[in-house]
Amino acid sequence: MVESADYHEDVDDYAGTDLLPPAPGAEQYVALAFANTAIAVPGGQFVDQVGTPDSATRWLVEHGFAPPGTGLREMCAAQIRSLREQVRVLLASRSCAEPPPQSALNAINDALSKAPTAALLRWDPAQGLCRTAPHPITQIVEHALAALAANAADLLTGPDADRLAACGSAPCTRFFLRNGRRQWCSVRCGDRARAARAYARRTQHEPVG
Repeated sequence: MVESADYHEDVDDYAGTDLLPPAPGAEQYVALAFANTAIAVPGGQFVDQVGTPDSATRWLVEHGFAPPGTGLREMCAAQIRSLREQVRVLLASRSCAEPPPQSALNAINDALSKAPTAALLRWDPAQGLCRTAPHPITQIVEHALAALAANAADLLTGPDADRLAACGSAPCTRFFLRNGRRQWCSVRCGDRARAARAYARRTQHEPVG
């Protein structure tokens, strides 16, 4: 299938880039890790960890949403990126205490409704009464989207929602769970922000000409 014309760099294109460690909270909420798969790095570069079918497949496998050997097409990878953008919109709205766009809510609810998680009761001639998943394993993407949407909904409505914050160090666009008054998603971002402030103060007091 032909690749999308949208700008999405595969993380493999930046194999030498020293990516940031997981943001605080990303190991607790996979939806936070998912939102942070779009990484802006200094120098105007952009790393998208689900930017191509191969990288999207790898991310799903690494996070337990797909079995090894899965191969996604661009249409499926595009669905994953689309949900990510809506999750990011909701995280941004919540971190700023602003009402979320209805379109983002609709996208999450649509993903939630694609794959019910309750195992249904069925009759099997060999096993008798048994419970099985309502969707076959071939619908991997639907299950992944539903699980990610559910985790995002749990984060946005749970006790940690008030701790949501966007990293305050440009150009970083990651979200994290704040501890205390922390403003940055990593030590590196904090060092960069402090260095930028120090440079601004120094140049402000330097004589002109």
